[in-house]
Amino acid sequence: MATPTVRRLQLGNELRHARQAAGLEQADAAKILDCAVTKISRLELGQSGINKGDLVLLLNEYGDTDEHKQWMIELARARSARGRWGGYRSVFPEWFRMYVDLETDANDMRQVQTELIPGILQTEAYIRALETSSPRANDSDVDSSVRARQERQELLTGANPPNAAFIMSESCLRRQIGGPAIMKDQIRYLEELALMDHIHLQVMPFDAQTHAGAISYGFTMLTISSPGSTPDLEFVYVESFDDARYLDDKGSVADYVSLWNRLQAAALGPKESLDLMGAVAKQYS
Repeated sequence: MATPTVRRLQLGNELRHARQAAGLEQADAAKILDCAVTKISRLELGQSGINKGDLVLLLNEYGDTDEHKQWMIELARARSARGRWGGYRSVFPEWFRMYVDLETDANDMRQVQTELIPGILQTEAYIRALETSSPRANDSDVDSSVRARQERQELLTGANPPNAAFIMSESCLRRQIGGPAIMKDQIRYLEELALMDHIHLQVMPFDAQTHAGAISYGFTMLTISSPGSTPDLEFVYVESFDDARYLDDKGSVADYVSLWNRLQAAALGPKESLDLMGAVAKQYS
């Protein structure tokens, strides 16, 4: 279950979405509560809590629905709750939606993948091949999944992208999704991304010895910068088949940082990883 800090972050993100939907700036929200803009900023970043009276006052001014307002009140009480998303973004399962918001705010991202290309690095053809493999897939769902995934990918190609590092098992390159042509294009796209200054790609080869077994643990670490002297927010996201864990306690984060460091040391360097990707791409020709 998500920690109180993560729930505050979710509440903050929801408050930001509601304010933006109402067409208001943080300064407008500060006037509503008769407080400093920094307080609104801290609320929306999930760095501080909010009492029921202030929350209701804000949501009334934002024109929020009664149903969503009640859910926000429950969330502010530090109980577990889920977001409500509409449109093409509704393809994301509820337990993944908080990750999308956290990912959006992160300035540093580190991810380990064991079998599939990381979602934020997938080509459209790769995404479609993955989605159409589901027996329940339909064209509308596939199109929505592609659009939602591509929206996430804009983080890496837009203004002020996060520093992003990825360690992939060699399995990610060799497991065929959609056939040789799709895999070749996918790997060529990875090669292009690897040349960007803010993206760091490494491959854990099958013949790696030191700490190679640890590659079986897929996870993502996100760091969200905090203003002033407040410590940065650090999260570890661990996904299972139908749910996910969001870890933010210092001990858990430290354990995963240590695991990341061991994996990074055991994986091929960036140049050697590019060489392996190029060799695998040629095999798909």
